[in-house]
Amino acid sequence: MRAWGVTYDTGFTNLGTTTHEPFTPDVVAAEMRIIRDELHADAVRITGGVADRLEIAARAAAAAGLEVWYCPFTNDLTVEQLLEFLLDAADRAERIRRQGADIRFLTGSEISLMTIGLMPGRTLTERAATYADPARLREIMPAVQQRTNALLARAAAGVRERFDGPIGYASLPMEMVDWTPFDFIATDAGYRDASNAAALPGSLAAMTSQGRPVAVTEFGCATFTGAADRGSRSDIIRYDERTARAVGLTEPVERNEAEQAAYVRELLDVYDVGGVDTAFVQTFAARHLPTSDDPEQDLDVGSFGIVKVLPAGRTGTTYPGMPWEPKAAFHALAAYGRARKARDAAAPTGDVTAGRVA
Repeated sequence: MRAWGVTYDTGFTNLGTTTHEPFTPDVVAAEMRIIRDELHADAVRITGGVADRLEIAARAAAAAGLEVWYCPFTNDLTVEQLLEFLLDAADRAERIRRQGADIRFLTGSEISLMTIGLMPGRTLTERAATYADPARLREIMPAVQQRTNALLARAAAGVRERFDGPIGYASLPMEMVDWTPFDFIATDAGYRDASNAAALPGSLAAMTSQGRPVAVTEFGCATFTGAADRGSRSDIIRYDERTARAVGLTEPVERNEAEQAAYVRELLDVYDVGGVDTAFVQTFAARHLPTSDDPEQDLDVGSFGIVKVLPAGRTGTTYPGMPWEPKAAFHALAAYGRARKARDAAAPTGDVTAGRVA
């Protein structure tokens, strides 16, 4: 595997709220240095739906020496609003690239589900309900795929006029993306669970056989016993339907940081063996899911974050001033990163096994 890293959420927007509050540029810059110097990651995938925040985080990542994956992750925009957002983001990414950054651009993420007009539903809740209905999904998907690929073709063409680096798109499998306009294949469906574990190597082989580098742009699980068998379905957070704010858990669970750590560490090896170019752990921090001494309100157990976000007003001791403490997954990934760096340093020039960690 050429590179690995973590996703960094600058704020997913829904019903007037974002998942990263407060957004503090100095903290963002410090966290990018931690991702580089403590995790020893090669890259960071920067996501979110606020244009200025994406640029601020991308500049901080570039300054830290990370490979930057600039990934707008919008919600409840129309097709034309999304195109406007993507083209503006491409302009911003190109300015950063011209200043010497190693940067790639993703023309959105999961747009069939997140964008108004591709799938039935004016809100994310309505579209997600359609997505969860297999019979309805089979009925509408041919038209959804056609509309999604038409939009991606327009987006790729527009981005090419503005951004001179490699481009891709963070996809869902159901979208059946035509990868012709793109330099690499990327999927947000890198999650392993009990139902797909046996089929995962074959799925990777199907992607890597298409002649383009493959990026797994999301994989991870939450922080409770049994989360590894659920993968992406280990999201057990209950949200207020009016505000989209997290208000509790959907079920009682037992905190298990070791299970989350083992899951992300094992999958890095699976992707390495499977020929994946780049993989991103989901996620560095889930700001909207702080921990609590009250087990019923400990939203962090439902978080995919590799750090435990502290209640408002508190800061950690491991990294003074940071509003979080590392979890076991953070430490496991730091060990993985150190081992990769040591092996790369020891490998002869041109050794294709460099970067692989047993």
